[in-house]
Amino acid sequence: MSATWYGDAPPPEARISALGWGLVILRGVPLAFLVFGGLLLLLLIRIFERPLCGAARPLTPFITVFVCRTALRIMGIGFDVVGQPMTGQGAVVANHSSWLDIFVLNARKRIYFVSKSEVAAWPGIGWLARATGTVFIERNRARAAEQAEVFQARLHAGHRLLFFPEGTSSDGKRVLPFKSTLFAAFFTPELRDVLSVQPVSLHYHAPPGADSRFYGWWGDMDFGSHMLRLLASAKQGRVTVVYGAPLKVADYGDRKALAAACEAQVRAGHQQ
Repeated sequence: MSATWYGDAPPPEARISALGWGLVILRGVPLAFLVFGGLLLLLLIRIFERPLCGAARPLTPFITVFVCRTALRIMGIGFDVVGQPMTGQGAVVANHSSWLDIFVLNARKRIYFVSKSEVAAWPGIGWLARATGTVFIERNRARAAEQAEVFQARLHAGHRLLFFPEGTSSDGKRVLPFKSTLFAAFFTPELRDVLSVQPVSLHYHAPPGADSRFYGWWGDMDFGSHMLRLLASAKQGRVTVVYGAPLKVADYGDRKALAAACEAQVRAGHQQ
């Protein structure tokens, strides 16, 4: 999460049964081998990829896509796609419901996340984020120009950067208002006339009989207990990813107009 959104109280934590703990082991052990084994392979390949290709990553993103797609299968979460990921240079914006978004958004197309700097220090997720090329930022106006230069360099290298304009995750039942600050980087003279932004909507469908917010992660919810509850569930739900029509930055007068258009598309896809 990039900040803390306090919405409705989270569902009460159910006690994990003996069957549930068995599922935690059955799913958790191969998931750990997959994620950290994939991370090790990625780092080994990156040793040769970095000096030969620089910022470009022609090989390692395919490892990320495979790991994330397989992780969803291991957890038993269904995956549906509506629309097509954009081709060519551009950025992606999406609503943010859970740490699961990392796996879901990478399972279809190789992308690079833009995340708050604190995530880099998180055990597990932080290591994976750094290795897969995540751009870490500080929400500090004094560093806005510096961060815009980083965005430009990555976008010019052909990287498709993904932003969460809500600034935090939610319970998955709603789309929070978009913040327009990060959209300013798209309006530099080098990017405005060539860049498009694709809105993407994530909609999680809870397992049968579970709270509709089952996959949401918000407020003071603990990552470890949330993951254990998910792995322990005998039945799993699905997630639908809706790729909206890319929006040309040059068609909008400023960052606020572009942010509003992206938010409208993400809301429409989420309701769909």
